[in-house]
Amino acid sequence: MKLTELKQTVTVPEGVSVIMQSHELKAKGPHGEISRIFNDPKVSVKVEGNSIVVVAKNASKKQKRIIATTKAHIKNMVNGVKNNNEYKLKICSSHFPMQVSLEGTTLIVKNYFGEKVPRKTSLPKDVKVQVQGDKITVTGPDIEKVGDAMSKIEQVCRITNRDRRRFQDGIFLIEKNGKAI
Repeated sequence: MKLTELKQTVTVPEGVSVIMQSHELKAKGPHGEISRIFNDPKVSVKVEGNSIVVVAKNASKKQKRIIATTKAHIKNMVNGVKNNNEYKLKICSSHFPMQVSLEGTTLIVKNYFGEKVPRKTSLPKDVKVQVQGDKITVTGPDIEKVGDAMSKIEQVCRITNRDRRRFQDGIFLIEKNGKAI
């Protein structure tokens, strides 16, 4: 097996500042700040001018995959602080009128299929959630926390022991970063 050096670069756009402190990469932009720790011993991350370089010496197949994953995480960080991540969800209730409200970082769904006990889920603090009529908007710079909040909102209305083709009530993702799903 032939081992070589593998190098990938991510260009940092105008308006975003990136700092590497020991193994922690911090990105700061107009929509917030994100930090992440990259501590793989065989893969190094360096900031050089207006680009971030991910290098692995003697790169095997495993290190190639780690480099590609690290590059994707860095791109998501830079894109998140530059252009915010935004997911839109739609509240669908055909059998019973469902009320969705937000109290602090807790989302409360009342009268889901006529249930007397409201369903609740806690959301990450770094994510901004807005409920407007039958639409829910989830925004934030960190794509992982925004996706986590969106999935928690969808899962709070998950039903079991019913036919999904007939009982289509729930909260569903309709738009992701301006693109319809």
